[in-house]
Formats: sequence, structure tokens, C-alpha cells
Amino acid sequence: MEIQVLGPLHAAVGGVPVAPTAGKERQILALLALHPGRLVPVTTLIEEVWGPRPPRTAHTTVQTYILRLRRALAAALGGPDGPHRARRLLATGHGGYLLRTAEDDVDAFAFQRAAQAGHAAFADGDGERAARLLRDALALWRGPVLVDVPTGKPLRVQAARLEESRLLATERRIDAELRLGRHGELLAELTELTAHHPANERLHAQAMVAFYRSGRQASALELYRALRQRLVDELGLEPSPQLQRLHQAMLAVDPRLDVLTQGGRPTPTFDLYAA
Repeated sequence: MEIQVLGPLHAAVGGVPVAPTAGKERQILALLALHPGRLVPVTTLIEEVWGPRPPRTAHTTVQTYILRLRRALAAALGGPDGPHRARRLLATGHGGYLLRTAEDDVDAFAFQRAAQAGHAAFADGDGERAARLLRDALALWRGPVLVDVPTGKPLRVQAARLEESRLLATERRIDAELRLGRHGELLAELTELTAHHPANERLHAQAMVAFYRSGRQASALELYRALRQRLVDELGLEPSPQLQRLHQAMLAVDPRLDVLTQGGRPTPTFDLYAA
């Protein structure tokens, strides 16, 4: 079984699509897919679909949704034993249901494995391999998590976790590419990212360094000024000490900013001037 959640929901068995069109059934399939091989309690499925005030018929309705999902699986599996195989694939457990599929069959877990390998490569000082692994991991994304699925609290928690992992992988890939001297190639992407994440100091630090190393010191300083103004106006906060020290280093034209740190301990851009 192949399941994709990093973007629109897609599920197929032997190449035959099985994702339902009804929103609540899509919620149940997505939640089961994000816990492959693990029992998801009926109470969690009910919370996902109806929130804290489910109807009295919630348990029976969940059973109906599971039955419909099994019918789609049986049709895709084909043959006289299709229904039996569907019941084994989408199994009933004690107080819940589980989808007997491997993590390898769900794109979210493939992303996590590739991203972890990329983070490890960066920590080992292998910027080229880190950048490649993290690019491969991020290429699995086709849009926001479950962009075409209505989400209750359980799915929103899972989606937020995956989106944060996506952002961290993006930041670490950019760190790796900055170490490789690709600052000019990153300018357009960082301009877009800082616009989409206007209060993210890590992305702003990366953009500042990329602009500075590209001979655009004024643009780097303007990024800092705009971020500081936003933080002060909206949160009453000054930028972090790391970002303030990076700003001062640019004003002082610190020669360390121009050095591509290929050797030694790899340091994320945001921590270049950590205390």
C-alpha cells in the first residue's frame, strides 16, 4: 500500500487509488496512515472527526466509515479473497483499528528518515551530502500536510509536527549550502521564505549572511531593521542576542563573515555569533 500525506492525500493499492472522497473517511484514513501498524483507539478517531462533542451514534458511524474503507481496499486487492485481505490490512483491534502497512509505505516517514540522515551529515561536517539528502527529503513534499483533508485536533497535532520538521530541514539544508558557498543561489529562496515567515530569526540570519556575502550589505541590514521593528511592534521584544551580534558584526565588517567555514565544527548560521 502506498500512502502520501505530504500534500494532498493519496492512497493506492497495487496502483489502484483507494482514498475516499468523503471528508470524514479521509480523516480516518489519514490518521491511521500516520500510525502505521499501530492501534488507533476509537476514541481518538471520534475526537478527530467530531471533536469534544460527538453524536451518540459516533461509534456506529465510525464502524460504517471503516466498512467503506475496507470495501475500497477489497475492490483494489481484487479476487475472491479481497474482502478477507482488506480486513487483515485494515484490522480491528482491542478498542480501535490499525492499518497494517509499513512506515516505508508512507511518505511522511520516508521524509523523516532522509531528513535525519541529512541532519547527521551536517553534524559530521559533510555539507555536500547533507544538502543532497535534505533536498531529497524536501522533494517528497507536494504541498502543506493533508491540504485537502479536513482536520480535527489529532491530525492538526501531527500536521504541525511534520510542518515544523519540514521547516527545520529547510533551514539545515540552507546552512549546508551556505557553507558550500552557494549564497548567491539562495537569495531568491530566502527572500520568499522570510516573507512567508516574517518573525523567524533563523531564516533572517541566513538571509542576512547570504545578502552580505553577495555584496549586498545594505539589504542584509535592512532585513534586520525590518525584523527588529516587527518584533518590537508586535511582541514588545528585541531580536535575540545571536541576531544582534550578527548585526553588529556586519556593521563592523567582521572578516569572519566572509570566511566559508568548510573545516572545523559545523555551525548553523543562526549560531555563528552565539555566546
